[in-house]
Amino acid sequence: MIEDIEQYIIEYLDEKLPVPVRTEKPENAPKRYVLIDKTGSGKSNHLPEATIAFQSYAESRHEASRLNNTVKKVVEKMEELGEIRGITLNSDYNFTDTTKKQYRYQAVYEIRYY
Repeated sequence: MIEDIEQYIIEYLDEKLPVPVRTEKPENAPKRYVLIDKTGSGKSNHLPEATIAFQSYAESRHEASRLNNTVKKVVEKMEELGEIRGITLNSDYNFTDTTKKQYRYQAVYEIRYY
């Protein structure tokens, strides 16, 4: 049974992605990295589920979009794991921070787990 879904996802993505995955912006952040954020949670049939936002940062909008697509492919493969019972893409969009001039895309998933 998964006790901390964010940590579970970080450990999985760290093995599968060529960029750091964190819950907070790393000090001296590299050009490319991924932040995850649990934006909500609940239960369905007494089983836990969480809404997780994956923010892909890169040096250009194009590279942020490419990283986002890679993240989505890897996240969707998590469904093969025994502890994950379902994954649904909620939304996926350009989420560039214009005030800080940081390019990022965001994919939001509903993840159901045991």
